[in-house]
Amino acid sequence: MQEFERKQLLERVEREGATVGADIPETITVQGEEIDLRTFVFEIKRRETVPAGERDRVEQAKRNLRRERVERIEAIEEGDITREEGEELAQSIIGIDRGLNALENLGPTDLEREQKAQQAADTKRWMSFLKQALGREDDASSRRGR
Repeated sequence: MQEFERKQLLERVEREGATVGADIPETITVQGEEIDLRTFVFEIKRRETVPAGERDRVEQAKRNLRRERVERIEAIEEGDITREEGEELAQSIIGIDRGLNALENLGPTDLEREQKAQQAADTKRWMSFLKQALGREDDASSRRGR
């Protein structure tokens, strides 16, 4: 493969809209193990919320897909491959990205964490407001100054 072809492939997989119109691959080999990626993604997405036990599985799948993506990009960057092999790798990377996008956009997986963070932020704002309203900016700092 020529260097300019290699650069074209890398630019294509890094393009912002590369996954537009792309399908999630039916199966993909990740870390030597074949995964039914499309089935997995649709199985997870069709639920209203992702159960706690499944969250770990989803997070592990995302980590494995990211790792596989990096390895395939490195194969394009540094590998002694043909143009056809490079094309196949680029298409598989775009498919991985499509699957990752679908898994990243699962709102319910982080819903509880976001809710707890929102409640903590609300509590902090409320306490700050009360301290200001009662004229107690910071009890600890007034004690230190004595």
